[in-house]
Amino acid sequence: MKPSCYTEYDPLKKMIVCHPKYMGSGKIRNVENQNTKKVSIHIDKAMSQHGEFVRALRDYGVEVEYLTPKEGMTEAVYTRDIAFTLGEEIFIAKMAHPPRVGEEENIIQWLNQHDIQHKDLFEDHIEGGDVLIDQDTIYMGVSNRTTEAAIQHIKSLLPDFNIIDLPFSDKFLHLDCIFNILSPTEALIYPGEFPKEKEEYLRSRYNLIEVSTKEQESLGTNILSIGNKRVFSHSKNVGVNQSLRHHGYEVIEIDFSEIIKSGGSFRCCSFPIIRASSN
Repeated sequence: MKPSCYTEYDPLKKMIVCHPKYMGSGKIRNVENQNTKKVSIHIDKAMSQHGEFVRALRDYGVEVEYLTPKEGMTEAVYTRDIAFTLGEEIFIAKMAHPPRVGEEENIIQWLNQHDIQHKDLFEDHIEGGDVLIDQDTIYMGVSNRTTEAAIQHIKSLLPDFNIIDLPFSDKFLHLDCIFNILSPTEALIYPGEFPKEKEEYLRSRYNLIEVSTKEQESLGTNILSIGNKRVFSHSKNVGVNQSLRHHGYEVIEIDFSEIIKSGGSFRCCSFPIIRASSN
């Protein structure tokens, strides 16, 4: 199996997910999103919502592989952060956030079992939620989870790509909480969170569909594109979904409210291995 991922929107062929089995079991705990409040996570509901997501992916022809979380891995459902495919290479991050330490071992074991090569970034602080690819350009968020030093390392490893850093406020967890790429010409954004010159650059490259404050809080930018202008989006983000349909997208709506309570949504819950490049 040869990994390949050059965009966020080419047809998705194969990806990895993980059950939210230990996500909270109904206990009260601090969530990871920017609001940092205490919520009750109901594991049965989270499992049901995640299962509906996976069934829909398979209905659309996406091959889905499961990782098995170990007890105590409360954030393992967010497979995007532990590994990411850039071009034809898979990179593995070392998780710095204590509840997530050890998740990387799960994905390494799976990749080794399937004889898939990967590069380890264990000297860097970097997570996949801060990494978006669009053909020859890679956008990397500078956040509490991804450092400037890590971005410089990626630049040295991928000299053929144009890598653009996007700093943003530490009240947001990852880049894909405020920005996501839909097509070569369109993207979602929660405006006003990047330095002025960075947002102006994004506006020069994409037609930006703006997300409201209310729907950013329910991760309106964190859709998952499976190609052919089809996207998964939270059913309660009515404004985002209307805008997407207005721009010609087929919106596959799923109630993901229980998963979102812990700070991630559809993109966070997916680790694409293969997208069919249109190039």
